This record gives sequence, structure tokens and C-alpha cells, in this order.
Amino acid sequence: MRILFMGTPDIAATCLDTLVGAGCDVVGAVTGEDKPRGRGYVMTPPPVKVTAEKYQIPVYQPKTLRDGEFFKTLTEIAPDIIIVVAYGKILPSDIVNYPRYGCVNLHVSLLPKYRGAAPMQRAIMNGDRETGVTLMRMDEGLDTGDIIACERFAISDTDNFEDIHDRSAEIGAALLVKALPTIEDGTAVYTPQADDFTYAAKIEKADRLIDFSKTTREIDCQIRGLSPIPLAYTVLPDGRMLKVVSAAPARGHGNVGEVIELDDKNGGKGIVVATADSAISLLCVVPEGKGKMSAQDFIRGRKISKGDIFKCSM
Repeated sequence: MRILFMGTPDIAATCLDTLVGAGCDVVGAVTGEDKPRGRGYVMTPPPVKVTAEKYQIPVYQPKTLRDGEFFKTLTEIAPDIIIVVAYGKILPSDIVNYPRYGCVNLHVSLLPKYRGAAPMQRAIMNGDRETGVTLMRMDEGLDTGDIIACERFAISDTDNFEDIHDRSAEIGAALLVKALPTIEDGTAVYTPQADDFTYAAKIEKADRLIDFSKTTREIDCQIRGLSPIPLAYTVLPDGRMLKVVSAAPARGHGNVGEVIELDDKNGGKGIVVATADSAISLLCVVPEGKGKMSAQDFIRGRKISKGDIFKCSM
């Protein structure tokens, strides 16, 4: 079965690497354009391109899929199936309907829950105890196609976005390899999604601001769901942003957003801030204009005092 793979970020690259390693016939990889990265704005290829070139798989980087030009290329590639993993663009109907076995998408949630752009982050931020990956047959809707297979796994109280991302990549890649033979031999079962769905909107700046009037668990989930990128943040009394990489529930009470304890000992509590029901310890932070550092280093090097109040709303 001739496979055309479409995807861009690390999670897609992991899936492509696993497919090739399993002996699948990947005849091409469609991905995003190279983009300038870092302080030097060096043009950098997306992870899928790097992986494809490692295996000498032809790479295609169309600016758009809607002008008809890529469809001509598609007919030349003549894939039996298209696999889509975090490609980031809507596929027009002529592409969706072209392959013999259709287009299948690996979505990193338990559909129909968390259709949309940020399913992994939203699952953690909402305090879910489990998530998973779903393989579905694509249609013209947004993550609305029939479900082919899914795999569930737990979210622990310490998992952050990076943990769930890496686990989703590993489990999702294995699910793809397992499901492809059933699609080819006609034994795959296609189950329509239930009508009761939730939408995982992309992360906006407002989603990142920590509201200390919420419970400790809600804040902890928010911080973990946004770490290591794009990071939750609070605002210091002087108006500067303080991003939070990691935190932990703590004991204590005070006015919401109030710094009730400062512990600069290595391995200590760091910056302890009062919440709606108790407190939370900020353990690793990124001050505005600075790099990542421990809360202890921040306490020792910056002006922050017990009794300071962090801003809780926009």
C-alpha cells in the first residue's frame, strides 16, 4: 500500500519514523515550509522534512492545497492512502477523496472529545484523568470523521504537555502501524462519532494568565498543560511578566494572589502564592527578558517580597 504522509511537527515525525521502521511503503511526505528560527533567524526545516530526507523520501512543501497545483502532484504520486498527523492545514475535498483507501488522520484526543487545535493542552488544563489517540477516516468536517481505532492512557498529577505529547506520539505511531493492515484488507470497522463533542480551541494569551482566585488544582493543571510551551504566566507588582515552567500544590492561606512564603533554599518551596482554597509553589520560572531559572535563584536575584500580590486577571 503506497502511503503519502502529511504532517509537520515532532509528533508527526515520530509517526513517520515508526511507519518507515515497520516497513511501510511511504512514497512521499507533505509538510510545512522551512521557517526562520532562533536569534539568527536561520531557515530551519520542519521535523517531518528532516525525517523524510533521512530515509530519502521525496518531500513536498506546498504553500497551499487549494489552487489545484498540488492535486496534479498528487495524481503523479498516486498514493493508495494518505496519513495525516498534525499537518495544520485543511485538506480540500478533491484530496480527501482521491486515495483508494481514503485519508486517515491521527488525532491526539479521544474523539469526539477535544476536536480542534489544542487537544493535549486542553485535556491537562481541564483536569482530565485520561486522554488518548484516535485514528479516524477524514471527511470535510473538522475532526468529524468515522473512528477506526483509539487507544487510551492515563494523565498523572505530574504530567505536563511535553509528557503527554511524547506519550501520544509513541502510542499513536504504534496504533497507525497496527491499523493499516485492517484498512487494506477491509476488516477495519468505521464507527460514526457521537454528536456530543467538545472543542479544543487554540491557546490564546488569555488562557495563559494565571488566575489565583481559582483552586490550587485548577492552577496546577493550567501550568502543566502549558509547559514547556507556551507557558502560563503571572504579572509581578512592577508590571513585568513572570512565566511559570513548573509548580506544585502547597499548604497555606492568604489573599488570592498573595505571596505568603519565599523559600530560597535549594530544593525548597520557592515562591508560595495563595489560591482560592490553599496555595501553590512556583518552582521554576522565566522572568521577562531572562532565561529559565529556579524560583530560588529568582528570589535571590530579583525584588520580590512576602505580601506582594500577583495580578489575577487581564
